[in-house]
Amino acid sequence: MINRELHKTADGSFTLRIHELDENYHSGHGALQEAKHVFIENGLKTVELEIVHVFEMGFGTGLNALLTLNESLKNGTRIYYSGIEAYPVELEYIEELNYGEYLEGGNEDLFLKMHTKDWGKSADLTPNFTFEKIHAKIEDYQAETEKFDLVYFDAFGPRAQGEMWELHILAKMHQMLKIGGLLVTYCAKGQFKRDLKSLGFEVQSLPGPPGKREMTRAVRIS
Repeated sequence: MINRELHKTADGSFTLRIHELDENYHSGHGALQEAKHVFIENGLKTVELEIVHVFEMGFGTGLNALLTLNESLKNGTRIYYSGIEAYPVELEYIEELNYGEYLEGGNEDLFLKMHTKDWGKSADLTPNFTFEKIHAKIEDYQAETEKFDLVYFDAFGPRAQGEMWELHILAKMHQMLKIGGLLVTYCAKGQFKRDLKSLGFEVQSLPGPPGKREMTRAVRIS
């Protein structure tokens, strides 16, 4: 069993900490700020499509999925969202997180619905947001080729979980993305960016969220 602990970040939003890895699920400088900056502002909002297929590598607490749902509620974008997680967070921790209050229009209950929906079954959380949780390791996941417009790569960092940043995992992300599709992540390490380029990505280094100098957005060009 993974030992998790609730932790308040600098912007007032909560995250969870895993002591065995000495790692938080989100930045201590602000869980909400980081997720919005990396995955929404520099990811979802830059995809100019009426229908967007999103894959999240590391579903975790569900914050990225929730913020994506929130954007759909605000602007009516049709989103199909798939998130993979090998080690799901227990509901007792989810109920302590304050993420539901960030949703538009009194829809706080949708955050809990995300976590109580059956694994492996697609569900319409709203008319414009279809959601699926995949309980598996990414190594075992049989990915569909060129299915997704956007990948949120939100595994724990290379220091704590180096195997998630190896070339064969990144190659799977490349395979899953359509030509022109985007991968966004908080990570900006040199080897990671070189590996992306070797796979056929155009790599962009962008200003990072609070506490980080840079983040990475990569476009599949071949």
